[in-house]
Amino acid sequence: MRKRYPFISSDAALGEAAFRPILPFTLVHEQNSVSVSGLLDTGASVNVLPYSIGIELGYEWERQTTALNLTGNLAQYEARVVLVEAVLEGFEPVRLVFAWTQATNVPLILGQVNFFMEFDICFYRSQLQFEISLKSGTLE
Repeated sequence: MRKRYPFISSDAALGEAAFRPILPFTLVHEQNSVSVSGLLDTGASVNVLPYSIGIELGYEWERQTTALNLTGNLAQYEARVVLVEAVLEGFEPVRLVFAWTQATNVPLILGQVNFFMEFDICFYRSQLQFEISLKSGTLE
């Protein structure tokens, strides 16, 4: 199964430079589900979950005991590791590991660990599209 998505503009004033690979999907934890959009970021080491979305999913900060140090713009914020089921339309659900950060003004980021480990992604920037498929298996 392969599915194509359009890049989404984040600021019309920037023209074509504002288009980003934003993926709509649903996050599920226990009895809670939240429709979200995540930025596909090949330069991000980890998936990042904004604080407010973690709260909507029913996580309690104090109960998450595995801490994680973030770098870059998020280095000043605490982060905790959480496991969340991700549901992309047309695909089987996948468990994703997130760094749940206390930062409030940050997008949901899909990074190397483990979004890009679970899905194969092809970017067609000149067409303002990207394509997703489940990982294809081992390298030859």
